[in-house]
Amino acid sequence: MQNENNLLHIKALVAGVLGTLTAIWGWFGWLVIAWVLLMLADWLVGSAAAVKRGDWSSAKLREGAWHKGGMVIIVIVALVADWLIGTMLANLPGITLPFEYSVLLAPLVIVWYIIGELGSLAEHAISMGAPVPSWLLRVLAAGKNAVDAAGDKITGDDNK
Repeated sequence: MQNENNLLHIKALVAGVLGTLTAIWGWFGWLVIAWVLLMLADWLVGSAAAVKRGDWSSAKLREGAWHKGGMVIIVIVALVADWLIGTMLANLPGITLPFEYSVLLAPLVIVWYIIGELGSLAEHAISMGAPVPSWLLRVLAAGKNAVDAAGDKITGDDNK
């Protein structure tokens, strides 16, 4: 009985913490957390795959870290651009958009990166010998293409 009560308390605590974090961060915060965790997983699984292949090197590890750092910078640029656009729309008369704007660029960039991380993880799994359904790779590619198309539509560059 005591174990069941402890488990119930743990479940209530986890639910409370996740509910609080969701109230604070909203859906976008969870998107960022998913992206960060996937970047870490990709880095670690990529290292494991390299060890399995026998071509692990600290130089490649550092290159991967620089790559991930560059991704963080791009997300920061998108966040600042979202803030700037929102501030301009709220404070500069005569500037309007045909839709209500809160954030747009950062979520698109992060979703694009998340799909890329998932694809990279699948590639690492393949290099480690895991069978991967070909349709999974096609779905990931389709998702990335859909995000690209949404970004192109925003910029009026959807005639590609």
